[in-house]
Amino acid sequence: MQYRKFGKLDKEFSALGFGTMRLPVIDGQDANVDEAAAIEMMRYAIDNGVNYFDTAHPYHGGNSETVVGKALSGGYRDKVAVATKLPPWEVQTPADFDRLLDEQIAKLGCGHVDMYLLHCLQWKWWPMLRDMGILEWLEGARKDGRIAEAGFSFHDNVDIFKEIVDAYDWAFCQIQYNYVNEDVQAGTEGLKYASDKGLAVIVMEPLFGGTLASPGGAVGEIWSEANLDPVDTALQWLWNKPEVSLVLSGMSDMQQTRANIASADRSGVGSLSAQAAETVERVQAKYGEISTVPCTKCRYCMPCPTGVEIPQNFEYYNAALTFEGNARSLHRNLYVAQRDEQKAAACIQCGLCEEKCPQGIAISSLMPVVDKELS
Repeated sequence: MQYRKFGKLDKEFSALGFGTMRLPVIDGQDANVDEAAAIEMMRYAIDNGVNYFDTAHPYHGGNSETVVGKALSGGYRDKVAVATKLPPWEVQTPADFDRLLDEQIAKLGCGHVDMYLLHCLQWKWWPMLRDMGILEWLEGARKDGRIAEAGFSFHDNVDIFKEIVDAYDWAFCQIQYNYVNEDVQAGTEGLKYASDKGLAVIVMEPLFGGTLASPGGAVGEIWSEANLDPVDTALQWLWNKPEVSLVLSGMSDMQQTRANIASADRSGVGSLSAQAAETVERVQAKYGEISTVPCTKCRYCMPCPTGVEIPQNFEYYNAALTFEGNARSLHRNLYVAQRDEQKAAACIQCGLCEEKCPQGIAISSLMPVVDKELS
């Protein structure tokens, strides 16, 4: 395993971090984690050098932190740093800061949190938390030993990102970043800004919610022609950048875990081949031509009050636009086979989902477009 310096801290972490938002589940139920499989994967990762684990209050219906805690029992806790996040949407008063953190520590069973993040900061949540005294509270939580280092995860524009970076002596930040998101949200500009300020920068969504993992159509043809693995190349593209401190991957099975660890073992600044770099540029250009909906399937928009399966509908829509032939027909058929309340046509344009979407997608106006394309 390769290890990288973590910003201004006197710490090094594995190039690959284990994200626990997409653990294996039973019967397709997100809250029903397959604990045996998940624990086996996490312990395999630790045994092979991964020493950073990322979870959060809402992951897997609130069960991710508990499963992570179980995986780190039996001596594994001392081998890793654990990160979890304060959910702003659960905060009504400053008293909720302590309530939430104490609940999370209890679920993790770890006594303290190594890396505590303010989750999904954006224009709506940042001023609210700031004005409630979150920065002073973070100092107190560090002093009393419940958290070791403070950071934030981010989904908004680069100007707000810079404002947050400059507001506090953060140890680290976490941004959505990949080769199709260089100019999205914090982007490359934010990556370099935070790094220059001494923050460790953790990358989430390196495969854009899996979108970059199994490309078809014209994009797939580019990868086949280059004879390169799109997953490994997307990860190596990130690890090639000195500003990137760690890349999180939300692994869902043992095969992905083994492959990502093997990829991290080969990682390093300056290790991206000229062929890989040129192929990424070609793929970037092709994705720009396709221009599908930038949904990462994070499910923050769910549940929909009328039952619309928003991320699933966007997945079918994107696939139908990206792929051709049988693949396009398959995804249209999958859409039609849904229950009526799950389809995009059932959207009543209430806008509740748009308030929660970290990508800023105009969901309400896109649902009729999705239905027209897939019906």
